[in-house]
Amino acid sequence: MKKVRSNNIERLLRFPITWMLVGTVAIILVQVLSFVLTERVEGAGSLFLTLLLGFAAILLYKLIMKYVALRPTPELSGQHAWMEAVWGVITGAIFIAVSTLIIVMLGGYSFQWAAAADPGSILVKSIEIALSAAIVEELVFRGLMLQAIQKLGGSGIALAITSLTFGAFHLGNPGATPWSALAITLEAGVLLGAAFLWRRNLWFAMGLHFAWNALEGALGIPVSGLPVAGLFTVKANGPTWLTGGDFGLEGSIVTVILGLVIAIPMLIGAVRKRP
Repeated sequence: MKKVRSNNIERLLRFPITWMLVGTVAIILVQVLSFVLTERVEGAGSLFLTLLLGFAAILLYKLIMKYVALRPTPELSGQHAWMEAVWGVITGAIFIAVSTLIIVMLGGYSFQWAAAADPGSILVKSIEIALSAAIVEELVFRGLMLQAIQKLGGSGIALAITSLTFGAFHLGNPGATPWSALAITLEAGVLLGAAFLWRRNLWFAMGLHFAWNALEGALGIPVSGLPVAGLFTVKANGPTWLTGGDFGLEGSIVTVILGLVIAIPMLIGAVRKRP
């Protein structure tokens, strides 16, 4: 009887939804701890704590996968990790830079240097916030959720569910609307999911996500509705469909279209890589 009960518990723990939920709760607790600690420290010390807790979240993810899911973590392999992360950063930076440039050329944004800005502290803060979001959200959404659902229903269903969930996750942000949630679903959920499926590692997706948020924050554009103090004061002059309104760049049709343009070749590459 005890053996049967033990086997049932083991099967429950190995079930994808179980390790997805256990991992998500554990990583969110690390993020909460990060928020509490970094509020008490400023500048480089806060950035160091963010890095330290980011590594802790990654280690926790690997431990849960090893001892609860009983599966390896090739998605966090150290081989080519830096190269993948750098290519992700380059991809994310180009995506945001081109999106912003197109909106500026269409008359949607105007930039003015923020005279009172402290470039050093602004850049450190932008990196810190972007790093925390990139590590935690990619571990949860692409590492845990996408892989768990992929195991149960395949890549297409996993991509659709995680993209929709990612969009809904941002509904609580300032300035969020049903359109902004749909925009996040298409441009971020699909793009980051495609990046993970294509490269088959989290380093590329984390790098892309990091550069996306860091560059927005440094420029002074609201990051998914969250206002930031950037190097520039940004004025939105055009219609909301072009500028994203109070939600910022992610609410622009330009970013949605460009995100899908980048995601589609990645998805094609992912299908071709499938054994």
